Formats: sequence, structure tokens, C-alpha cells
Amino acid sequence: MVGVSLIAVGSLKEKYFREAAEEYSKRLSAYCSLTTVEIKEKKVPDDPSGEEIKKALDAEGRELLSKITKRDYVIVLAVEGRSFSSESFASKIGDLIAGGTSRIVFVIGSSWGLSDEVKKRADLKLSVSEMTFPHQMMRPIVLEILYRCFGILAGSKYHK
Repeated sequence: MVGVSLIAVGSLKEKYFREAAEEYSKRLSAYCSLTTVEIKEKKVPDDPSGEEIKKALDAEGRELLSKITKRDYVIVLAVEGRSFSSESFASKIGDLIAGGTSRIVFVIGSSWGLSDEVKKRADLKLSVSEMTFPHQMMRPIVLEILYRCFGILAGSKYHK
């Protein structure tokens, strides 16, 4: 069974986001070994300068990178990333598994994004949408995307 890790900056504060993430995590247990790692979001002033944001992202980036190994296939969420249909992303995940990838790591940055170093480490930059969503919502969205991918690969009726 392939290992999937979700590494995210910050914790889920809203109960409904936590419940959605828990539900999809439970569903995913039939398809993969899922782990979730949270790192603490670095504090920035209320009206931060570009340099203050960069320092926070760099500090978060160092911590994120410490959770990733050289053998991991790393997918970062980034607005400038590549978009996929559900079927084509499922195919990508299926190809990784068939090719022997033992751990796929999804990285969700803070509301400010990700450091350049984390983006450079990425094997794939993924854009979920051109629209903007609340940062907290991304974890349940990524877990649903994964559940749908594995369902497509398994031929389940979840994906229509």
C-alpha cells in the first residue's frame, strides 16, 4: 500500500474543516497509508512587509523540508502550478504507484504560500483552481481529491 503524507502549515481551527478532513482520512485508509503532519505557522505582523513574509516562509520552508526525504515524490499546492482533471490526476497518481513510488507527499503552505526552496524541491506543482479558497479549506479539498483519485483507480462508483 502506497504511503501518502500531507504536510501542512497550521492546524485546522474550524470544527467543520477538521470533521471533513477526518472523514476523508478515514475513507482513504482503504487505499493508502495516510499520515498528516502539521507545522506551526510563523507569526508575522498585521501589516507585514515583503521581507517579513519572506522570512516567515523561509522558516516554514526549512521545517517543511525537514519532513521530506530524497526518495519522496513531492506535490506542492501552488497557484502557478499545473491543473488536472480528476481522471488525469488519478492517472498521474496511478503511474507513480505503478512506477514504485513508495511515498507521495502533498505540501500545503500557509496563507502566504510556500518558500521558493520548497517549490524548488517539488516534483510537481499542483494548482487546484484559479479561484481563491480559504487556506483552511485546502486540506479537506486535497483529501477529497485523493479519495476521488483512488476511487477512479479502483473503479468505484464515487466518481461519476
